[in-house]
Amino acid sequence: QVQLVESGGGLVQAGGSLRLSCAVSGRTFSRYSMGWFRQAPGKEREFVAAVSWNGGNTYYADSVKGRFTISRDNAKNTVYLQMNSLKPDDTAVYYCAVAGAAIVVLAPTDYDYWGQGTQVTVSS
Repeated sequence: QVQLVESGGGLVQAGGSLRLSCAVSGRTFSRYSMGWFRQAPGKEREFVAAVSWNGGNTYYADSVKGRFTISRDNAKNTVYLQMNSLKPDDTAVYYCAVAGAAIVVLAPTDYDYWGQGTQVTVSS
């Protein structure tokens, strides 16, 4: 059984930073790309960032480019999302997901397994 457990969310003031972690078990973590998505109240789930199987390629949504950094540690079966210069518009539930491919993919339908989500709230 594949399990993804996110942590690191919380309440932060605008301009602050948070680091999200996602620990994966039950799948050969190093074979697959990983992604972060988010969903704000009343909005659809949107892509945030993705990293390829070996960390060599990354991709970001325009809204977070230059502020967020995705990385992975295959020895720890963990993917991270470092979020800097946070804005109130970044407020959402953040989800990590395991893709069905080794390369970077962007659509939610390209991902096979999802975590339960962690709340990030940015106050103005």
